[in-house]
Amino acid sequence: MKVTQPYCVRHLPTVTCSLVGVALLAIGAHAALDLRASEAAKVVSTQERAGALQLALIIGNGNYPDAAEPLNQPINDASGLAYAIRRHGFDVDVVEDATKADMARAVERLKSRIIPGSVVMLFFGGYGVQSRHETYMIPTDAVIWKEGDVRHEGVSVEAVLHAIKERGARATLAVLDASRRNPYERRFRSYSHGLAPVNAPSSALIISSNTPGKVADDTNGKHSVLVTELLNELNAHANAEDVFNKTRVAVFRASSGAQMPSVSSSLLEDVQFGASNDPDLTTASIAPATTENASLAAQK
Repeated sequence: MKVTQPYCVRHLPTVTCSLVGVALLAIGAHAALDLRASEAAKVVSTQERAGALQLALIIGNGNYPDAAEPLNQPINDASGLAYAIRRHGFDVDVVEDATKADMARAVERLKSRIIPGSVVMLFFGGYGVQSRHETYMIPTDAVIWKEGDVRHEGVSVEAVLHAIKERGARATLAVLDASRRNPYERRFRSYSHGLAPVNAPSSALIISSNTPGKVADDTNGKHSVLVTELLNELNAHANAEDVFNKTRVAVFRASSGAQMPSVSSSLLEDVQFGASNDPDLTTASIAPATTENASLAAQK
């Protein structure tokens, strides 16, 4: 026993060092696993951002029973814009002459497909009516005799935009070609013409066919003035804000100053329409809103 005790005491530092070494190895291995997991998460996050969807809901309403005659341009505008946006990599859902139920189903389809990081576009062509400072898209089966019917029969633009944001979209683009003189206004004692300013969520870019409170008359062209100039600018520019702002100026000039589209932006990042791997298509991507990126976009 006298021999054993000195032996244990003599080897105790060695045993302690060995145990400490094993513990440090275990800690190091765990840290390495955490680092690898973190790096893997970053890779997945990057892949998710790169693979984020570009979705578009395009609604063109032309046949309203209460109107003196059908609107021809919204249907043409819907098909023309759908074609152009598909070439920019958007997955497009086109709805024509939509009832309120049709519009509700289309919005639900859109919401179900949005993933975090998506770029989402909403287009509405037809009659839009404002009530209590909010703009409503009017379905073809709307029955409107008083202002309260607008809120009941119509589909709120703001509600749709906020629903898109809540689903995780990183950017929302909205084109509202609905500042027409509608067939319901003669039924109201007091009435506000045109569309109301849209109270949009963050990360949204919106263009409407005329200044809030003013109407825009249709022309004899295949497309409305707004969509005609928008299609031209989509072919010429990569930056979404450039496209919308230059469309605004082009419409003002084309209408000899009679029509001034309204553009509002709460985008936190630049939305770019860049080239994709497919030579026949371009794809929408998002880049940080920096001076360098803005300069690059202007050079494209």
